[in-house]
This record gives sequence, C-alpha cells and structure tokens, in this order.
Amino acid sequence: MRNTFVTAASAVVLSLALHASALGAEISSIAILTPEEGTDYGWNQQGIDACKAAAEAAGITCEVAQGLGYGDVRPALRELSEDGAGLMIAHASGYNTAAPEIASETKTPVAIVDTPQGLQKGLVADYTLSGHEGAYLAGRLAAKMSRSKHVGIVVSGEPPSWNAQSAGFAQGVKAENGDVKITYAVIGPAAYSDAAGGRRVTESVIAAGADIIFGQGNGSSFGMLQAVETTKAADGGKVYFIDVIGDKTPVSKGFLLSSVVWNITPIYAAMIKDIKDDTFGTKHYAIGLTDDSVKLLKTDQIPDDVWGAVQKIRDQMISGEIKIEPVFEATAVRGLMTDVSAAAQ
Repeated sequence: MRNTFVTAASAVVLSLALHASALGAEISSIAILTPEEGTDYGWNQQGIDACKAAAEAAGITCEVAQGLGYGDVRPALRELSEDGAGLMIAHASGYNTAAPEIASETKTPVAIVDTPQGLQKGLVADYTLSGHEGAYLAGRLAAKMSRSKHVGIVVSGEPPSWNAQSAGFAQGVKAENGDVKITYAVIGPAAYSDAAGGRRVTESVIAAGADIIFGQGNGSSFGMLQAVETTKAADGGKVYFIDVIGDKTPVSKGFLLSSVVWNITPIYAAMIKDIKDDTFGTKHYAIGLTDDSVKLLKTDQIPDDVWGAVQKIRDQMISGEIKIEPVFEATAVRGLMTDVSAAAQ
C-alpha cells in the first residue's frame, strides 16, 4: 500500500514538474546593465525606469548596474547571474558580444539591442527598437517651424535605432516641405557620452544655417543642447532642439522644442511574460505610435495650430494612410540628406 502511495505521489510530482517546464521559467528578479548613469533623460534613464516599472508590475525586482562604460561587462553579467537574475538586459549595443556569451555560459537569458539576427530560443532576445514613426512627426514639425528652411541632424554614432530615426526625420521634413535643407553630422563612431564633441559638431551645423537640431546622443546630447542654448541662428534668433527617447524639459532653458519619447516598459514586460511562457528568444519587439510607446513631446515652444496639424498627421499614420518603413542602414540614411558633414563621410 505504501509503495502504491509513493508511486502515485511521484507521478504527481513529475506531472507538476513537466507542467512547470511547459509553462517556462518563474523568475523573481531581472537586471539591467547600462553604460552611463541613469540621469541622462534618455537611453540610460528610460531603460532603467522601464526595468523598474516592468518588474514592479510583475511583482518582482529590478537590479540596476549602471555607469559600466562600453568595455568588457562579462564580470558584471556573471555577478548578476550568480545573484539570481532571471533576465539580464544588456542595454547597449557594445554589449552584444559579451551578453550572449555569458548567457550560454550561465544559462541566464539576456536581452541585447541592435542584433535582430542574434535570437536564441530561451537564451537571447533582441530589442532593436525604432522610433522612426515619432521621428517622422518630428521632421514634419521641424519643417513647419524652421525659419531658415534648414534643419540639422546630429548623432553620436550610427546604430540601427539612430539610423531609423534619422531617416524618419528626413522623410518627415521632405514630406512637409521639399525645399528645406537637411545637414547631417556624426560626432564619432561611438561618441555616445561625448558632450564636448556633441557641442562642437552641433555648433558647426548651426553655423551652416540650421535653426532646428534633431539630436541623438545619450550623454553627448547635453552638449548638443548647450550648443543650441548658446549659439544664435543665422537670423540672430533662437535655435531649437529636438531630443530623443526622454524628456529634458527639467534641464531645458526654453530651447527644447520636442522629443521623440520612448516608453520601453511594455517591451520589458513582454520579455518577462515570454520567459514565463517559454517563448523568449523567438520574436522581435517593437514600439510605435499606436500604443503611445512612441510619442512626440508637446512643449510650450510649439504653437497650438502647429501641434494640431502634427496630431492630424499622427492620426493618418495610425490609420495607415501614411506609412513609414524603418531604414536601418547608414549609407541609405545619408542618401536622404541634403548635406553630409565631411567628418561623417
């Protein structure tokens, strides 16, 4: 009788184990690794805030490893895995080699960026996010408001996410007014935290005639904003700045025109769910206008009539009347520009 009970109990345990396996893993914490501190009102801060929000919604914790730089993050990844992280979010394109290696070594799932071909079921997911729809709206806005009919794009590098937004912005400018010139400048191949370079390059683009700057740069964007605040346009008036990913209104002095704001929380929430459902590493994640995970920031610098016109364009995009496809390749992006600075060629 006792043997029968043990056999039956074992069968129940085995059934429960198989059921749990079919459902995927249960996790109690996730972790995010960022190259810069989460105080940039941009890529790093939005990533950290999203990790915390997604974890809280799932009833788990988010461990933050920030300011790691762009060097070897393998020790940090191993430490977070040993601490029990059920997902490690490698929030920088410079981590795309190390993170999958550590995932294979530790069997802890990782999420990487800008590597859509890197999916590995159960181990590696990619979130090459594109704010190109919001950037298109920013381009329409810039073309409507530019006095000189000359706008600039300044980027800290040419990763796929930046490229898609640069292309979307240029397409929006041209759709609004084909006579508006677009000067494109790259600070450096990976100048994400180069604030001094951001200021220098932005000043050169303003000197070329631009009175609105679309900047993409993490820490270097503070240098771009400084250039806008201290450099007059050719007509002696203000130069305006359009930022990306976050909202720099708290540190702006009236020169921030708008920002293509990203909400990454739904992406990380989907990753947590996919780990639990055993579908992690099998799909790509996207943000867009439809669910407001991408949206254009309204500031006091935008006249109500201009904002209303831009919102009508947004409605046309959501309905499918206007369709914008992302452009991820740098050469194709440069082909959309009126001028490409010598340093970027």
